[in-house]
Amino acid sequence: MEKSTFTRWFAVGLLATGVLLWPSLSVSGAAAMGKAKSAPAGDPTDIATIKQLEQDMGNAMVAVDIDKLNQIFADDWATIGESGKIITKERVLNDFKSGKDKLVSFEQGPIYVQVVGDVAVAHGSVTEKRTRDGKDTSGESLWMDLLEKRVGKWVVVRSAGASVESGK
Repeated sequence: MEKSTFTRWFAVGLLATGVLLWPSLSVSGAAAMGKAKSAPAGDPTDIATIKQLEQDMGNAMVAVDIDKLNQIFADDWATIGESGKIITKERVLNDFKSGKDKLVSFEQGPIYVQVVGDVAVAHGSVTEKRTRDGKDTSGESLWMDLLEKRVGKWVVVRSAGASVESGK
């Protein structure tokens, strides 16, 4: 299996695992703490804030607003790229600054958020018009972000994503 194919399947598996296991972990955690069997999704204010943060992230990428992206991504943020290598916050910010990565436009699908204390997971889909290294990489993707509330503010600490292949 090619490395990029493996990476895509790994990302899809990670997304599926997070989507499937997160609610069950929340329910079992709530039950263990003596709460209702059906755990709530979290504080509606936190959920709205996280959904807005996800939208703001895309807007900042389009505008190449490095200061805003610097606030959204935690200093220890990381993800795994299609090559299988770890990508850091510093690299992402540099790639946007230099124009190596350019998000021209995007449209978010529904965003789903689960909050447990100071940790949250958000996932959804996005359709993007994007270039990387001068090559068109536009298309639809599935994504998942792990967020943490640090000093009263939500920041993205980990991300995973996978391109949705059309039936070509």
